[in-house]
Amino acid sequence: MAREMSFEQGPIRPPNEARSLLLRFTRNCPWNQCLFCPVYKKSKFSLRSVEEIKEDIQTAKDIADDIKALSWKMGFSGKFSDGVISHIFNSPDYSDGYRSIAAWLYYGTDACFLQDADNLVMKTDDLVEVLTFLRQKFPEIKRVTTYSRSRTIVRKSVEDLKRIREAGLDRIHVGLESGHDQVLKMMKKGVTAAQHVEAGRKVVSAGMELSEYVMPGLGGQDLWREHAVATADVLNQINPHFIRIRSLRVPDRVPLSEKLKSGEFKMQTDDMLAEELKVFVENLSGITSVVASDHIMNLLEDLGGKLPGDKEKMLDVIRKYQELPATERLIYRIGRRGGAYRSTRDLQRDPTTYQKLKNLVEELKARGGMEEVERFITEMVDQYV
Repeated sequence: MAREMSFEQGPIRPPNEARSLLLRFTRNCPWNQCLFCPVYKKSKFSLRSVEEIKEDIQTAKDIADDIKALSWKMGFSGKFSDGVISHIFNSPDYSDGYRSIAAWLYYGTDACFLQDADNLVMKTDDLVEVLTFLRQKFPEIKRVTTYSRSRTIVRKSVEDLKRIREAGLDRIHVGLESGHDQVLKMMKKGVTAAQHVEAGRKVVSAGMELSEYVMPGLGGQDLWREHAVATADVLNQINPHFIRIRSLRVPDRVPLSEKLKSGEFKMQTDDMLAEELKVFVENLSGITSVVASDHIMNLLEDLGGKLPGDKEKMLDVIRKYQELPATERLIYRIGRRGGAYRSTRDLQRDPTTYQKLKNLVEELKARGGMEEVERFITEMVDQYV
């Protein structure tokens, strides 16, 4: 049956690509050694052939056309209305591929994210060919993005990167994580700060948008300041379009957890992390990047804005957290980790929620002191990794 058509998709994508069309160009990660990363472990990297990728793109196009035909058949004039989408999601006859395309059409983002971890590892000619095919089949797509690694990007010439951009790749997401060589080596990132700078500048020179991910907490308690300052310095040299904050979390399935248990690595507390973020933001200078803290793992979701104009506003967000009384910081942290709060301003907006969280803090303290409170918060936030 046509409705059983499907295509391959990978395990992750950036949060801001949640409503994008997801297509898998490579499988897993060619490096796969980072101690802080839980994804792709025990999974072998493999390239997909040009023919295989084209088949998936064609299948996605056929599904999109079929859903549009279904809309006409149901009397919705080709529109991707609630009725059409509900029909697909509520029927067991449709594949996950159908549901994925239906959701993409419904949200109308006109964006596509290419999975998995490092698609620029593909030969330039092959990547250009599949990007060109994608743009031919989906001319309505306005933005195509992918993950890549700095170590891979530096092996491409600016001319090759320009060819890739002209074929249809608009934005690259890079896991910078840190600009401090000791931290990068400790975490087995497989790249140096200098390579991060070279790669970032190449992407920008090629005319593509660049989104760099930084990881507060990655230096631990021993190297937090060096990590914050050096990371800001690398970003200052690149001036990426986006700086995205992804705070470190270390659940048991992450390789770094062994160093945490042995005491070799000491996690920053939330209060320590706030000070680290302050140092990081203070050291961002001479750039025009957009800073985003768009992930539930981050302590302060409203820590964002456009540099340089919003720098003081961002520092004020951190300051407001640091100035809270100790009990209110605990209430905020639990509310944040539970999804009730996005900003310290939320503490005053719902007295009922505030009181429930305050009672919960007292119950946890009575049960096992501050150790129980911290354990509870850690378990809540680690579920999002």
